[in-house]
Amino acid sequence: MPELERPRSLTALVTDRIRAMIVDGELPLGSAISERGISADLKVSKTPVREALAQLRHEGLVTVVPQSGARVFTLSAREVREICAFRKALETAALQIAMTEHPASLLRDLEAIEARMKTRLAGGDVRGYLELDTDFHLAFFANCGNSYLQNAYGIYSGKISALRTHLAQKPQHTSLSLKEHGEIVEAVRSGDIHALIDVLERHIGRTQETYEIGIEDISVA
Repeated sequence: MPELERPRSLTALVTDRIRAMIVDGELPLGSAISERGISADLKVSKTPVREALAQLRHEGLVTVVPQSGARVFTLSAREVREICAFRKALETAALQIAMTEHPASLLRDLEAIEARMKTRLAGGDVRGYLELDTDFHLAFFANCGNSYLQNAYGIYSGKISALRTHLAQKPQHTSLSLKEHGEIVEAVRSGDIHALIDVLERHIGRTQETYEIGIEDISVA
């Protein structure tokens, strides 16, 4: 007998909603989070909101400041370098495995996502484009067949997506991003692992370069 699908808990639904608010920039980096305000907006008690914030703190999306309360995360330049190094290590490993073991499905997924990204950006749907940008990078892990890599990246994928939204406000960042995604697809299509690693490092490295010099807090940069 197939296992019945259990309905998602209220806490899980609230967690998803607050996560989306952070990732989409509805709650900006460094901004205060009001438990009372979110409870009122979502028409739920404070308990699921408090539990959701605890989970989002585990994911690095929320910080708790003594005598100040919960805030959306922000990063120093040093922390940006660290998250970029994390991304390079895990995304490179996932791509190398996927290129070796599942090249056809990797290419199929990346081509499909890239085509949708072009459509969204051409139509001025930046938020939709950014959602697909996240899907593009998650496809590396979906095709590598390594649950440890996938789970390790998944913990921080929301934080990476929120940082991506923040970067989209920078001049030409999104158009350059799309160009580099196309180069990644072409490298996968040609089976050129060296070109693939090179463009991935440049792609992630632009995040680091944006905040490399003299930035104490990217939320005000």
